[in-house]
Amino acid sequence: MSSYLETTKNVYKDAALKPDVGLCCTTNPIWELPGLKIPKIMQEMNYGCGSTVHARDLSNNPKILYVGVGGGMELLQFAYFSRQKNGVVGIDAVDEMLEASRKNFKIAEGQNSWFQSDFVDLKKGDALHLSVEDNTIDVAAQNCLFNIFKAEDLKKAIEEMYRVLKPNGKLVMSDPTCEQQMNDELRNDERLRALCLSGSLPIKEYVKALTDVGFGTIEIRARKPYRILDPRHYPTEELIFIESIEVAAIKDPMPEDGPCIFTGKAAIYFGEKEYFDDQKGHVLLHNQPLAVCDKTAKALKDLGRNDIYISESTFHYDGGGCC
Repeated sequence: MSSYLETTKNVYKDAALKPDVGLCCTTNPIWELPGLKIPKIMQEMNYGCGSTVHARDLSNNPKILYVGVGGGMELLQFAYFSRQKNGVVGIDAVDEMLEASRKNFKIAEGQNSWFQSDFVDLKKGDALHLSVEDNTIDVAAQNCLFNIFKAEDLKKAIEEMYRVLKPNGKLVMSDPTCEQQMNDELRNDERLRALCLSGSLPIKEYVKALTDVGFGTIEIRARKPYRILDPRHYPTEELIFIESIEVAAIKDPMPEDGPCIFTGKAAIYFGEKEYFDDQKGHVLLHNQPLAVCDKTAKALKDLGRNDIYISESTFHYDGGGCC
């Protein structure tokens, strides 16, 4: 195992044996759903940098995969929507974290009458070697994990997620990103990488890593402040701003003209007619915003019309629209 991956494993082994509330962003809101109660210990072991799956992703009793189980909080939330034996698969490389989750699920059974521990299938493994069959998962998720990987390992992890997903399945994730160049000492610090602080990619590179593997549609669902690396606490001479990005990558066919990437752009037609039809599948109703992917936004802008407005990227896409 690569040394930085071994360091990561040790960090989370310690966090399993003694919950570390300050290890990562543990202040994310838990799901407020009827009959769902999250044990306190799960909340303390919520080692992630943002929310991942939305409730709307979990319709029709999906088969769900989650890599990096933490204290089991997200697995419990997913099981709420997939109340079947082994409906949720949780994979982790750390024996101690798997054992902690098993104990936490027993506590969850006592607090949630609908929940049974066998709704969740816990397996030993890692993101580079998923012990899951091809094309069997509807929704795969990870939270604050891909960011630790170096380039080749990141490619392998994404390929593994792509492999296990069914056609039109979703990979939903949250990871830190950073537009600033980090110095070598920061980039190569194994513990900082294990804490998701030194491997942050710019958003464009992060998205490209997903589309290079074959995901045809990318949704940027949120982009929000995460951490500051400052000279008093880290080996840097300047402030480095890190953001958390929430992304869904959909395993649909790659369009001939390239992937559809939604970054929160909208098109608004405000001309004299009731609607504008570009004859390519995009119909803009009068003065009604329509979410469009970046590719379509560029095509509409290139028409040079003075009655179509294209908004800037908000980096918040909530579904619908055209590509």
